[in-house]
Amino acid sequence: MNLRKIGLQVANRRADLGLTQDRLAKLGNLSRSTILHLENGTLKDLGAAKLFSLLSLMGLDISILGRQKKQDALEVVSQTASVSYKNKLTSSDLAKSLVSGEISETIFPYMATLLDEAPLPMIVSAVEQAAKASKTPPKIIWKNIDRWTKEMHSPRMAWR
Repeated sequence: MNLRKIGLQVANRRADLGLTQDRLAKLGNLSRSTILHLENGTLKDLGAAKLFSLLSLMGLDISILGRQKKQDALEVVSQTASVSYKNKLTSSDLAKSLVSGEISETIFPYMATLLDEAPLPMIVSAVEQAAKASKTPPKIIWKNIDRWTKEMHSPRMAWR
């Protein structure tokens, strides 16, 4: 498979995930120009490490098929956010917050931990899962996350 075909698949997957080119670039630690050229088929070279990292972030592999083993991303991300706390953030509370954009006081610390520490590919998968389950466009969830990261002053470079 050539880089042009991969770029088309990346563009389709990015749209399915409700990500802008800018957001994907930040999450993937790439420039928006690189994403633009990849999707347009005009990128000459990306490098294997960057390409594999980007595909992994998006839930793709080099064959451009979805990962064989799908995890419950909401459950994994909620567990990750709960590691430092006595109680656990439930996957249903996480999904409700992602979709509604509202974070109750009781889960605010969990959400801050999640946004600052959870692996980015898992956050992308959790957004996708919550969007599908609620029939909410993923773009709405990404807008909620963008607002939260600003309000929480998240230090994570992916959110800037």
